[in-house]
Amino acid sequence: MTGQLIVSVSGIKDETRDFAAAFAEEMDARGVPLSLLVAPRLKDKYRLVSDPATQDWVRARRSRGDAVVLHGYDQAATKRRRAEFASLPEHEARLRLLAADRVMEQTGLRTRLFAPPRWLASQGAVAALPSAGFRLLAVMTAVHDLERETSVRSRVLGIGEGFRAEPWWCRALVLGSGRTARRGGVVRLAVTAKQLGTSGPRQAMLDAVDLALYHHARPQVYRWEPRIPQIGAA
Repeated sequence: MTGQLIVSVSGIKDETRDFAAAFAEEMDARGVPLSLLVAPRLKDKYRLVSDPATQDWVRARRSRGDAVVLHGYDQAATKRRRAEFASLPEHEARLRLLAADRVMEQTGLRTRLFAPPRWLASQGAVAALPSAGFRLLAVMTAVHDLERETSVRSRVLGIGEGFRAEPWWCRALVLGSGRTARRGGVVRLAVTAKQLGTSGPRQAMLDAVDLALYHHARPQVYRWEPRIPQIGAA
């Protein structure tokens, strides 16, 4: 059985874009597209609408086959140590999703894919996604097709954004990637762009990708395909 490999990068902004770009070049050399987790607002008063260079880079990457995934709305406004969508009621989650969707449309980065910060979504957030136009939800332990109501179980292996970055964890991530790929599972690797600027975590991600490829995992991105109408269907 052949496994799959999905590699995602979050926290992309003016100060970290070069780290993400260098990693993207490494992935291009390996034939691995990226899932780019983009948020309209981040800490330190960052606003995507005020960062045309990052907008241009993400759009260019998408044109080459990378996926754009909405990754929250305003993480800076969230209480410390709490993921933005982890405990929201449905109404508030919908408001944030619609606000984020408007920004993504304004910047030419609109997407129907959603991965909440730290991969955690409350029941209210999950309930709000379809009415806000989203079709795919990627959380810590599964990827959900919200229209077909199907799921693929697989766990995120990450560095940064709630995950550790110490050497022992980096080694565990590499081993976990190889083990999952060898069993034909879905290897979901996630890293923040900031961590890609540090040699140890960056090398761990490269090693994890290489090991998954060695075990014949097929590179993929988070994606949702619409239903194909059957000929003659009413």
